[in-house]
Amino acid sequence: MTPVADSMTLADVTAGVRSVAAHTSSYEAAIRNLTAWWTGGRYADFRPQLESLARRRQWALLFDSFYRTIPFGTGGRRGPVGIGPNRLNHETVTTSVQGHVHYLRRRYPGVALRVVVAYDVRIFRDLRGLYDAAVPNPLVGVRSRDFARLAAAVYAAHAVEVYTVQTDDVFMATPELSFAIRHLRAHGGLNISASHNHPDDNGAKFYMASGGQPIPPDDEDLARAVEAVMEVSSVPFEDAVRSGQVRWWDASLHERYIAASLNSSIDRGARQARIAYTPLHGTGRYTVGEVLPRAGFDVWFVERQMPPDGTFPEVKFRVPNPEVPESMELVTELARQCGADAGFATDPDADRLGVVAPAAGEWRSLTGNEIAVLLAAYIIEARREQGTLPARPIMIKTAVTTELLTRIARANGVQMVGDLLVGFKYVGHVLDAIERDGSYGEVSGTPADFLLAAEESNGVLVSPELRDKDAAGGAVLLAELCARLRRGGRTLGAFLIDVYRRYGYAANIGQSLVMEGVAGLELVGRIMNELRRHPPQAIDGRRLLRATDHWDEHTFGAFCSETDRSARNFIRLAYDDGLVVSVRPSGTEPKIKIYVERLFDPLPRWAGDGFAAARCEMDGAVGEVALVFIEQMLLPVGIVLGRPALLLSPLVSLDNRLDFAQRFLSELERQLRGAGVDDAARLTTWVDDRLRPYGADPRFLVAAGVAEHFRSRSLSSVHAQLLRRIFSLA
Repeated sequence: MTPVADSMTLADVTAGVRSVAAHTSSYEAAIRNLTAWWTGGRYADFRPQLESLARRRQWALLFDSFYRTIPFGTGGRRGPVGIGPNRLNHETVTTSVQGHVHYLRRRYPGVALRVVVAYDVRIFRDLRGLYDAAVPNPLVGVRSRDFARLAAAVYAAHAVEVYTVQTDDVFMATPELSFAIRHLRAHGGLNISASHNHPDDNGAKFYMASGGQPIPPDDEDLARAVEAVMEVSSVPFEDAVRSGQVRWWDASLHERYIAASLNSSIDRGARQARIAYTPLHGTGRYTVGEVLPRAGFDVWFVERQMPPDGTFPEVKFRVPNPEVPESMELVTELARQCGADAGFATDPDADRLGVVAPAAGEWRSLTGNEIAVLLAAYIIEARREQGTLPARPIMIKTAVTTELLTRIARANGVQMVGDLLVGFKYVGHVLDAIERDGSYGEVSGTPADFLLAAEESNGVLVSPELRDKDAAGGAVLLAELCARLRRGGRTLGAFLIDVYRRYGYAANIGQSLVMEGVAGLELVGRIMNELRRHPPQAIDGRRLLRATDHWDEHTFGAFCSETDRSARNFIRLAYDDGLVVSVRPSGTEPKIKIYVERLFDPLPRWAGDGFAAARCEMDGAVGEVALVFIEQMLLPVGIVLGRPALLLSPLVSLDNRLDFAQRFLSELERQLRGAGVDDAARLTTWVDDRLRPYGADPRFLVAAGVAEHFRSRSLSSVHAQLLRRIFSLA
């Protein structure tokens, strides 16, 4: 237990923070910021919590909260809600909005400005337990809606007309925000959301007049405007409403978004499908949850996850991310029970779409790449069948999205923009260029030629009326596909296998390493630098053929801004046998993402039941390559994890993986010595307490690593039984 001091002076706090400071400059900034919050009258409400953190000697948390102002990254700020300039709070949100006002004034001089402000369901409850529950905390209970109204008050103070949602029980999803900006001919927008992040996180993400997020150098111009803010002006929100400066995006305007989503339909006769759906407590109940029934599908809702609740209480691990199979458990259970053709889920801001489907008698969660492949095949083939396929059809994807999409496109005469940097804002930029100029690079056409855009992280777009990913349009088309397949007695899983048999199979593995704090950010930089200098020359017997570094200005041009430099922090390594490994830091979270893919040509042995075994073999080989690559990537920075730690859930941070490898496993072995069957409850309690920092349900998070560690060890039948019971091992 951390010792608690009776009282703390600013000098004591300064010394404590210095004990964890990474660099002198970081320390000086931390003390400068902390002093302002400790002594400044405008921060008086936060002083009791700061004193409590100091008394409990939470130096690392204080340093991380104050050593910088939370970066204005890819079009906005996102991170933990909390006290200090390196956290999301009233000050970091309103200064962002003030900077956005200055940016808009420079971009549109002399124009009456209009913006749209959206927000999701989040509410800060300090679920991480960082602050003292016995001491007043002005941030506990603050909702996304509260931040949105603070933002509207700043816009209104500068005569910027604001459209936002009026009632407490209705929210505007990210795709609807994109539509609203375009429909109202607004000059920009703001979304208060942290998408699928932890419930204690939030964000302020800005949009352009096109309905998409800014790309370099516009995002850098916006960031500089935000960083230059010295003072914020606002008016009472109620006064802004009374003056007419704040207007409402009401039900009649919402209907236009719903109509646009319904217009994504290709086959209006294909409606006999049953779909299970969950919004994971988020805004999707007002998009997918309304669109699918209106389209005529039989929709069954996961009632436990329907109420808007930013703590995501009924989602496993409180991780409302449809990319995570565990988040899909309840919708899978409902789909199985009600005899559904598929189960859909959306993240809190309803831009990502998750899908579960029956395949070979079992229900499984589809990856973002598989969802994209299903949509590509259906859209192309259904529109060709109906005679509505454009003469110059266009598809768009990011560079880390499966190359199988490119193969499908080329086989069907579809133009492909397939090498975009990660982030849907680049998709929006391509659509803007096509709309404005009639071309993008070698691809030419009009918005009417657009078929599909996709990214591997469960983002799809099927309508040129938007400039951000949209789960609703994708859900309509996938439900139509389910209805078509049902008529023929087939399933979504069977259709996907048929696509693989015709076009080939892409075995792809996505891995991520979560870092923590300032030390984690520095480690990300070291790993990327070492990878640039010394990329692994061979992986599992495959030779490196080509290394592509998007920081290479000779190949990719000079950086147009620092945000461009950040976005291009992306390395792609091509090895023998068509193996490609891509590595980049996340643009929104402190982690490194690794993508490994190998594309296989169709083989005769995939006929009949042979594909299941072949797929297992292909996935296994690529999965092994991914683990070997991560091991080699970490060695130059002095990190040795070992296979068990590599097999932990992606939700487990690198620090906790190291703890698992270096301490926990040996401690577990000691706990097992002499233990009998009757000790299961005691050992379970010990494991839960020991692994509490790893996250919710920690035994599940580490189960694969525990199984791997003990696989090669001789265990008594009693100890093997204990491990099976504690960690739910097969």
